[in-house]
Amino acid sequence: MGLDRSSMIAAALKLLDETGLDGLTLRRLAADLGVQAPAIYWHFTSKQDLLDHMATAVLLEGSREMRITPGMRWERWAMAYGRGLRRILLRYRDGAKMISGTRLTDPSLYARMEESLSILTRSGFSLRESVIASSTVYSYVVGFSIEEQAVCPGPGQRDEYYAPEARAKRIDGQQLPLAQKAGYEMFGEFDRRFAEGLKLIVRGLSASLKTKGR
Repeated sequence: MGLDRSSMIAAALKLLDETGLDGLTLRRLAADLGVQAPAIYWHFTSKQDLLDHMATAVLLEGSREMRITPGMRWERWAMAYGRGLRRILLRYRDGAKMISGTRLTDPSLYARMEESLSILTRSGFSLRESVIASSTVYSYVVGFSIEEQAVCPGPGQRDEYYAPEARAKRIDGQQLPLAQKAGYEMFGEFDRRFAEGLKLIVRGLSASLKTKGR
């Protein structure tokens, strides 16, 4: 079987779903592809290099799916970007952890960045404020998704350690009543909590923009 970089990335994403980020290695990928490790190292110099390409492929996939248009309002952009990014990260086991701290390997993604920054700057944000706004949304989505995938590693899966009832038993409700009850909010209804958090960011940005206009 002829191997190219794109087919290796696809195989690596499949392996990620099977083993999680810790189990993903170049040697394991080589074994799954039926080749010797040097064949993988010819395309990827290290695991981090492989992750950079995997993350870029995932972001490209997500950017094609996000319903972002140049003339849309910035509030709609923030919600579409946040929801779309979370959706693509949750598509892969440890997807959010895998993408964190990686480098882009495809310059075409900068065109999507340009679109987002243009929407924000046309709405009255400075370039600096636009970068802060977009990176805040990005960081919120990635951080939220990492925590969500720790609780729910995959579809239909849940780590029972985080079950609210089990967590409540580990905390002294007499001394720490709020901390005990917080688990019922922290480890359930991820869709609702994510949307509420994203709206909170949008409201904060909106308030900042209104104050700036005074």
